Amino acid sequence: MSTLSFTSPRVSVSLSSSFSLLNISSSSLSRPSYSVSFRSGESRSACPCVSYSLKVKAMAKLVHDMESTEKTVVAASSTQDGDNDYKTNKEVNYSRTFLHARAEHELLSGIRKEAEAGTLPSNLAAGMENLYHNYKNAVIQSGSARADEIVLSNMGVAFDRVLFDIEDRFNFSPYHKALREPFDYYMFGQNYIRPLVDFRNSYVGNVSLFYQMEERLQQGHNIVLISNHQTEADPAIISLLLESTNPHIAENLIYVAGDRVLTDPLCKPFSMGRNLICVYSKKHMLDDPKLTEMKRKANTRSLKEMALLLRGGSQIIWIAPSGGRDRPDPHTEEWYPAPFEAASVDNMRRLAEHSGSPSHIYPLALLCHDIMPPPPQVEKEIGERRAVSFHGAGLSVAPEISFMDIVAACGNPDEAKEAYTQALYNSVTEQYNVLKSAIHGKQGPDASIPSVSLSQTWN
Repeated sequence: MSTLSFTSPRVSVSLSSSFSLLNISSSSLSRPSYSVSFRSGESRSACPCVSYSLKVKAMAKLVHDMESTEKTVVAASSTQDGDNDYKTNKEVNYSRTFLHARAEHELLSGIRKEAEAGTLPSNLAAGMENLYHNYKNAVIQSGSARADEIVLSNMGVAFDRVLFDIEDRFNFSPYHKALREPFDYYMFGQNYIRPLVDFRNSYVGNVSLFYQMEERLQQGHNIVLISNHQTEADPAIISLLLESTNPHIAENLIYVAGDRVLTDPLCKPFSMGRNLICVYSKKHMLDDPKLTEMKRKANTRSLKEMALLLRGGSQIIWIAPSGGRDRPDPHTEEWYPAPFEAASVDNMRRLAEHSGSPSHIYPLALLCHDIMPPPPQVEKEIGERRAVSFHGAGLSVAPEISFMDIVAACGNPDEAKEAYTQALYNSVTEQYNVLKSAIHGKQGPDASIPSVSLSQTWN
C-alpha cells in the first residue's frame, strides 16, 4: 500500500483499490468553469412498472433512427479526447444484422452468422446467446404482456451496439462523459434494465436527502457518495430509482469505474452511457506484468481528471471503497456490503477537501444483487457469464458524516481515519439491512426505522 501525504503546493494521493500513487502539481490544475442545469423529469406520479409501452416505443425509436441512416451511423462525441476512434462526424459503415431481426430465430441466427463470418469471437457469440435466453426468462418473470416485444427490441439494440463496437472499437478517456448522441447510450441502458426491476417491491430510503444534494450541487458544492457495489447494473438501477424525483442526479452522477466494465464487450455499451472516471483496479493491476506500468500511468491521468472536476465544483461522484462487488458469505450464502478500505475512503475525502469547493460525503447503500449477480469469485479473465433476474431493488442514503466530528471524538488523526471509514461502513450496513428487510423480508415500508425512511417515489 502506498503511503498518502498531502503537502502544499504538491499533493500525493493513493486510492488503494482504484488508484496508484500520484503527485499533482497544484499549478497544473486549472479551475474549469461549470454550470449546473436541471432537466425536468417525467411525471412524478408515473409508475415505471406500468410504463413499459412508452419505453418500448422509445427503444423502437432508437432502432428506427439507426435504421434510417441506411447502414451508416455518425459516431460523434466532442467530449472525448484524441485517443478514441469516435471522431466528430466520422461515418462508419457496419452490419445491421441485429436491427433487421423481426423474430427471435432471426436474432439468434444473426449471432451465428456473424460468428461464422469471423466478426464475433466464438466465446462472445456464446455469451450473447446465453444472455439472450437469461434476459428473456427474466422479462417473462415480470408478467408483462409485451415481454416478447420488449426482449426482441432491447436485445436487438444491445447486440447491435456490441457488434458496432467490435467493428469500430471505442476507447474510454480517463474522464468519460456519457454518450447521448447521435445514439443515446444512457437511455439505451435505462430501457434495457428497466424491465428487470420489480418496482412494486423496490424502495428508496431518505429521498429528502437526495433533494438536499441537488440543492447543494446548484450552490457549487461537491457531493461524494461512499457506497457498496453489487452488480454491473448498479448505475442504471440507481438512475431508475431516482429518475422521477431527482433526474439531475440520475443523469449526471459520475462513477469511479474499473477497467472490467470498460473492456468486456457485453458490458461496454452500457458503460458508454455513463459518466465515468476510468481506473484500473488494484485487484487486477498485476494480472499482466507487462501492462502494470501502463495501468499506473492511466490511473495517474484519471486521478488528475477527478481533481480538476472537483475543483470546478457542482460534481457528484460515486465510489465503492471496497474495490469490487459484494459477494455472499461462502458458508451462509448471506449477502452483505464488502468492507471498505480506510485508505480509499481517506484519499477520496482528502481529494474532496482540497478541491477548494465545499464538499459533502454521504454513505449510500444499494441492494440489487438478485437482478444481475456477479460470479461467486473474482475472475481474472474478461467475459463472465451473466445471470439475470426480475427482482426488487433498493437504494438509501444517510446524512453526511463529518470527518472533523470523528477527529474530535478520537483525538488521534490516524485513529480517526479508521473510525471514519467504520462509521461510513456501519451506516451503509444499517441501511442495507433495512432494504433487505423491506425487499427480501417482504416488510415493505414497515421496515423503516427512525434513521431510514423508505418510500416508493414513483407512486
